[in-house]
Amino acid sequence: MPWLRNLVYLLLIVLVLPKLIYSALRHGKYRQGFAEKFLGLVPRTQIDASKRCIWFHAVSVGEVNLLQTLIYEIEQRNPQCHCVISTTTRTGYELAREKYAPRTVFYCPLDFSWAIKSALRRIQPNLLVLVELELWPNLIHFATKQTKVVVVNGRLSENSTRGYRRLGFIIKSTVRQLDHIAVQNNEYYQRFLSIGATTAQLTITGSIKFDGAQADRKNEQTVELQRLAGISATDFVIVAGSTQVEEEEISLQVVQQLIPNIPQLKLVIVPRHPERFDDVARAIEQTGLLTRRRSTIIKPVDPSTKVILVDAVGELGAWWGLADIGFVGGSMGKRGGQNMIEPAAYGVAVCFGPNTINFRDIVEMLLADDAAQVVHDHSEFEQFVLAAIKDPTTANQMGQRAKLLVHAQQGATTRSVDILFSLLD
Repeated sequence: MPWLRNLVYLLLIVLVLPKLIYSALRHGKYRQGFAEKFLGLVPRTQIDASKRCIWFHAVSVGEVNLLQTLIYEIEQRNPQCHCVISTTTRTGYELAREKYAPRTVFYCPLDFSWAIKSALRRIQPNLLVLVELELWPNLIHFATKQTKVVVVNGRLSENSTRGYRRLGFIIKSTVRQLDHIAVQNNEYYQRFLSIGATTAQLTITGSIKFDGAQADRKNEQTVELQRLAGISATDFVIVAGSTQVEEEEISLQVVQQLIPNIPQLKLVIVPRHPERFDDVARAIEQTGLLTRRRSTIIKPVDPSTKVILVDAVGELGAWWGLADIGFVGGSMGKRGGQNMIEPAAYGVAVCFGPNTINFRDIVEMLLADDAAQVVHDHSEFEQFVLAAIKDPTTANQMGQRAKLLVHAQQGATTRSVDILFSLLD
């Protein structure tokens, strides 16, 4: 079977090769880590036999951030554990290098048997931990021959479930090889069962994302960003985070309309994808609003600056701590939404568009507690902003309900680490 999967992967690469070449030349994608991805020539682990090596695989920025509480608790409970981190995307790789130095960080090999076997020989892990969901058949097949494999913070969308079901026994055999699957909630539990997992493999731990959320607005990074951005206590700050073009257009239109009558209004835009930074900068310039790019800010900006474009990776969590209103991106288009836990944890008055299927369970909890609001278009977002400015007490109460909800959901990290140590033992 591995040779057949190799053949299928090669055919797929040939089919998408023109797109890969275009993305590499136009956006710089896929250039880095060629030897790691295609040959499995990842860094060799240099640890003595008394230590235990845990290989964490986190696809991109969101999963990389999620690892923080897991890794810190593991190393606190057992300093003999040596954690290495792989990722798939360039932004995830760069963030992991910055966030988890001096730990080993590398690009995960593609699911070719030769690359996987080479990586496993060089790392020699005692445990492979897949964050949220990465069901690569060759990776799981060869990893389980020498170690145990577990999914943590498991989630499975409706679309993914339908796709996996179509693969039938192929995906079922892969799922059955997993030693354990720690899922976020009962809905995901049932979906994993439907693609072949057994009840013995599954545990509901809750979502680790709640544990990693910062709640203190006076944290060092947020305070420093407030100083650099020239934001005062009298300013009213909108943070539009993990944005796609739809949220950027709506945010800029609303701020442009309201600023003449509400001069204390300020907007911070944090695009989801770094390759769009220049496009977003041009869109802001067309509004005529005084703006600065985060990459150019070394000393505090002029307080009259109305828009900050955060063209940096990994800072969004701290920027949410400055928000009076948080507009969560990826929710007006087809992406399915982005993480709204971080602004909720700060007690921000949170809103997002109607398309949040990727975070449906979290959205349902927030809406049930009247701790967030859905905005369907430009007009509804404008009304949400105006209501928060005119009645800050009500907006603050919404934020506090969100903050309490996040606090009540915490604890998944400890439950997940318990599972990991039980497998290590």
